Amino acid sequence: METLNASMTHPVDRPVRVAQFGEGNFLRAFVDYMVDLANEKGVFNGSVVLIKPIAFGSLDNFKKQDCQYTLQLRGRVNGQPYKETRQITCVKDIVSPYDDYDRYISIARIPTLRFVVSNTTEAGIVFHAEDRFEEKLNITFPAKLTQFLYARYEEFHGDPEKGLVMLPVELIDDNGIELHKDVLKYIDLWKLPEGFRSWVEDACIFTSTLVDRIVTGWVRDEKERNAIYEEIGYVDNLLDTAEPFALWVIESKKDISKEWPMDRALAGKEGMNVIFTDNQKPYKQRKVRILNGAHTSFVLASYLKGNDFVNQSMKDPIIRDFMMHTIHDEVIPTLTLPRQDLEDFANAVVDRFNNPFIQHSLLAISLNSVSKWRARCLPSLLGYVDKYHRLPEHMTFSIAALMAFYSSDEKGEGCLKGHRGSDVYDIKDDAAVLDFFASECRKDTRTFVHDYLSREDFHGQDLTKIDGLEDRVCEYLDAIRRDGMQKTLETYFG
Repeated sequence: METLNASMTHPVDRPVRVAQFGEGNFLRAFVDYMVDLANEKGVFNGSVVLIKPIAFGSLDNFKKQDCQYTLQLRGRVNGQPYKETRQITCVKDIVSPYDDYDRYISIARIPTLRFVVSNTTEAGIVFHAEDRFEEKLNITFPAKLTQFLYARYEEFHGDPEKGLVMLPVELIDDNGIELHKDVLKYIDLWKLPEGFRSWVEDACIFTSTLVDRIVTGWVRDEKERNAIYEEIGYVDNLLDTAEPFALWVIESKKDISKEWPMDRALAGKEGMNVIFTDNQKPYKQRKVRILNGAHTSFVLASYLKGNDFVNQSMKDPIIRDFMMHTIHDEVIPTLTLPRQDLEDFANAVVDRFNNPFIQHSLLAISLNSVSKWRARCLPSLLGYVDKYHRLPEHMTFSIAALMAFYSSDEKGEGCLKGHRGSDVYDIKDDAAVLDFFASECRKDTRTFVHDYLSREDFHGQDLTKIDGLEDRVCEYLDAIRRDGMQKTLETYFG
């Protein structure tokens, strides 16, 4: 079977408009997919050059395949099975600064270049005062970007029409704001010209973004991979897979929607959205409270009931019903976006949890659940109490489920050992959390619950001051200890 290459895909020769720091599965399944669609629909007309941001890793497959690859989206949309297979042809070239620095920096001098996309992990947007302007390789991404921008500034003599738009997708809050700050710090550290600083401030745009798509990437199972090869008719050593859902919220002081028309590229594709805004916070709140909050509120109860994966949990009627009531009755009423927008997002979340191609382990989600509950669930609980002057029953129960899951004084290597029947599972969290549960979990329920809810270092406040919460958590935890998780769920939520 032939290996995919440009002679098979016949890519259109388009001007380079995007420099992409990162060649990994996520960007190829997210950004490059959108660019490819935008080209096909005639709303963009641009190609992408990939820039390898780290020293290790081979580019051989990219070179052998002329940067052509296949993306397969697999999952559910509107409750129905969905599969889309697409050859991505918008990537024109790939370069490693570690192998050819001059060719890499020449990308900054391409007249048609307008956008810089990056995904250098959460640790990528940092400032190191030891970085030097003369250093070509061993410096941070913001330092590399400053060099890159300076090369462009010099090439075009500070032409304000040659500024670039930064689109970082690193998973940190206000990623564009933080990247902008770091670039300015390097300008000051390296004493670069004031004219360059003004050009960066006035001609360049640093957006902050929120991205959401589960990318499953390379298909590791050989039998499954070969079945895809038989389906598509060729071998692809850059094969990428992902879920259908996609969300990209782009916050910018200047409107870039006409230049970067990815919303139009996705028009008509259910569950795929690009949103341009001057404030991404409501969308981040929606994602954290609905998607992440749903995970955190039901996974520990589901695991103790006997489930191991998210999609398995969705086939469990009582767990699915628990999650649906949590989202629709207790989370959505506390959020500020329009109700229909929130309902649509929630429905997409259910489809994502039901994806048969993603085996998301409940134990993997359980890591650091105490801090996750504080960030993802507590705001909904507080908002609900403030709005309705009563406790949200499902969110309240999730506290008892967490305490039951964490109840162990059996220590392992950097963890506690919990027991689900004959199964032994690892409880992983910060040392202070593990120490608390190891020393407190054998106490009577009232003392245990009081001591946990009153820990301000765990919750940011003393939760025993919420009227009725301590009594209700005690009632739920007593039932779990006495009757087990399944019967307790049936008693209260069946």
